[in-house]
Amino acid sequence: MRIAVTYENGQVFQHFGHTEQFKIYEVEDGKVVSSEVIGSDGQGHGALAGLLSNNSIDVLICGGIGGGAQAALSECGIELCAGASGDTDAAVEAYLKGELINSGVNCNHHGEGHTCGDHEEGHSCGGHSGCGGCHSEPAFEGKNVGKTCRTHYRGTFNDGTQFDSSYDRGEPLEFVCGAGMMIKGFDKAVANMEVGEKVDIHLMPEEAYGQRDEEAVFTIEIAQLPGSENLEVDQQVYLQDPYGRPFPVKVVAKDDTNITLDANHEMAGKELNFTIELVEVK
Repeated sequence: MRIAVTYENGQVFQHFGHTEQFKIYEVEDGKVVSSEVIGSDGQGHGALAGLLSNNSIDVLICGGIGGGAQAALSECGIELCAGASGDTDAAVEAYLKGELINSGVNCNHHGEGHTCGDHEEGHSCGGHSGCGGCHSEPAFEGKNVGKTCRTHYRGTFNDGTQFDSSYDRGEPLEFVCGAGMMIKGFDKAVANMEVGEKVDIHLMPEEAYGQRDEEAVFTIEIAQLPGSENLEVDQQVYLQDPYGRPFPVKVVAKDDTNITLDANHEMAGKELNFTIELVEVK
């Protein structure tokens, strides 16, 4: 199986028709065995499906995509999984585990007209985050701010349980320091690191994924959310905010009439620990 992901700086690029790169994953027996990044050669919506077909792509993972492009992919026999965001490697792993849901469900309801700008300053929109495409201005200075950094990291909770590790995936995480792609505390720690340096940091929720926001848990009628009748409790799906950006929600309750969704990040309210190793600065 060959999987293509719209790609920019290690993240799922949110506009299929404007993507300049795809990351291609070769999968055998349900595991990634190799990957490479290819250019889109400046082709637009219509030609991209042909480009992917010529590269023997079976599955496309992307953020936003239009109806015409979806139809073109279908004609080429390429499976579509839209509405993804965050780290491309993590998106592929989620797809292979059956945890990445194609965003056939769209709505403009998220609390009271929520946009990504409503999060506390420094909220991540990449790495572990699901807020596709929003970026905050750097709230700090450092010699690496504005530069593309590649880091290895290991994340643990206070009890020592590991929740994520780039070492286990075998590839460093790439992001632009200070561009809002990472959570504030992680980003700030990398800002003044030297290549080859390794640091340990402890982050309170305010510098990680923030405190839980009960207003981000909302209930709507199933009839107002086409496709939600097929969802199950604990399932994660992607909705769209008023600007068309996908964001993940978790189904926390459902009856015959209503469905309750939680848009809080799964790490909200948690203290996190990271070991960070700066591998390269471009």
